[in-house]
Amino acid sequence: MKKFFPILQWLPTYKRSDLPGDLSAGLTVGIMLIPQGMAYAMIAGLPPVFGLYAGLVPQIIYALTGTSRQLAVGPVAMDSLLVAAGLGALALSGIEEYIAMAIFLALFMGVLQLAFGLLRMGFLVNFLSRPVISGFTSAAAIIIGLSQLKHLLGTEIASSNQIHKLLSNAFESLGDTNALSLGIGLAGIALIWGLKRLAPRAPGALISVVLGIVLVYFLGLADKGVSIVGAVPAGLPGFVLPELPWDRVSELFPIALTLALIAFMEAISVAKAVEERRGEKQVDANQELVALGLSNMVGSLFQSYPVTGGFSRTAVSDQAGARTGMTSLISSLLVGLTLLFLTPVFYYLPNAVLAAIIMVAVFGLIDLKYPRQLWKDRKDEFALLLLTFAITLGLGIREGILLGVLFSLLLLVYRISNPHIAVLGRIRGTDYFKNINRFAEDIEEFPEYLILRFDGQLFFGNQEYFRSQLRKRIQAKGPQLKFIILNAEAINYIDSSAVFMLRSLLRDLNQKGIRLMIAGAIGPTRDILRSSGLLEEIGPENLFVRTFEAFECCRNTAEKSEVQRRISTQTSASRM
Repeated sequence: MKKFFPILQWLPTYKRSDLPGDLSAGLTVGIMLIPQGMAYAMIAGLPPVFGLYAGLVPQIIYALTGTSRQLAVGPVAMDSLLVAAGLGALALSGIEEYIAMAIFLALFMGVLQLAFGLLRMGFLVNFLSRPVISGFTSAAAIIIGLSQLKHLLGTEIASSNQIHKLLSNAFESLGDTNALSLGIGLAGIALIWGLKRLAPRAPGALISVVLGIVLVYFLGLADKGVSIVGAVPAGLPGFVLPELPWDRVSELFPIALTLALIAFMEAISVAKAVEERRGEKQVDANQELVALGLSNMVGSLFQSYPVTGGFSRTAVSDQAGARTGMTSLISSLLVGLTLLFLTPVFYYLPNAVLAAIIMVAVFGLIDLKYPRQLWKDRKDEFALLLLTFAITLGLGIREGILLGVLFSLLLLVYRISNPHIAVLGRIRGTDYFKNINRFAEDIEEFPEYLILRFDGQLFFGNQEYFRSQLRKRIQAKGPQLKFIILNAEAINYIDSSAVFMLRSLLRDLNQKGIRLMIAGAIGPTRDILRSSGLLEEIGPENLFVRTFEAFECCRNTAEKSEVQRRISTQTSASRM
């Protein structure tokens, strides 16, 4: 039970000394979550109150099942935009169906996350490489920010998740700009950004919300065209079973899968970052999937749309002294009290202030340092980042992440299909064999020897590359070549296609009178050589522990010692 409900581990040993930190962090995160949740619900295309619903039950469920003591679960900008982008592509009849689909999406992605967690598939997040995530996040942040121009300008701007359409629509409506809304929004941006720089612990978003409400109420700005939130339903969300639109499951599946993986990546990355900073080892990736899945599933029963761990709120929670999951329970309690008693206060909240909160939050996600680093050190990964960034901006959010992952996998396939091959030579006066291109001045070469190191597994995708590279080097050596020594230390697997290629290669070399020797083969590779029959065809006498031993054996026609023979040819079968 403690494995699936980590609260049972920390609650019985809860210390009174932990309460001040948990209380401070819970109140701080709750104060942040109230305006942020309302703003993020607007990004998702939902009424603001659904942001409060998303900050209520999911936090309680995560406190019961999550392994991170500081992670702040709730609505976030990225997932909100993915919801808007995904549902915006569907032909929905109105706001009621849109809300129903958003709630069902939380249930759908929660089911996927729970299934991944129970099947221990936390490794799936590894397919989201950092260049893809960086390019996607920066592009998505720009789209999120620009999507709020309609609230900042106080005009009607047709929404889109493609930047050229968004800018075009915004440009066409510039003539209808409401100067008061624009002034309130810009003032809100300046206030939040300024407090973030000068007083990081100050609740800039909440202060801007309070000032915005006061200005609109006492100056009557709503009558002058300033768009406001309006009536916010009071009371806690009721228990409602989400509608199950079976006819749309195929359309919603790619959206739910993308959300499930992106949400998990966000949560696990920030949870791990806090864990490393604190020097703790508590976060379990698979249990985090279970916790997030249950948070979304149970949350959907109480009208929550998709949630995950937020970067900014988790950082604030950690800085405010969060020690246990009690922080999430306190934060959820504050949201609940707001829903019960304070919703009338938000009637006069200007949408421009919510737009300011969103813009400041998301533009902080744009990362310029990492692309500059890649440009200097890894041009191929920089190209992947730039491609993901461009696709996300030009084609859309969903297309950006999916194609980004596809291109990162293609880059991976290219790399493993064309692994590094080094021609080795002996360092003068030693028994070291190193890359002749790195140690050219110190290398001693011998025309009758070709010594190679292949840095990767041998499989169907690179077998022809291995054969062609070997032939080129055999031709370069000329007729004096008598021995080929393959350093196999980096070869950890040989599939059946590569075995067939090696068998054919061995016959060709034998016809040419060239002897093939293998040095440094690890245990799993030796097992494959034996089970495939290659060990007998190569000859046990041609397997060596070290490259130097193979070289000396040929040079001095020395026999291997009993220890060398046993170590170089030992397999799992030979131990039985």
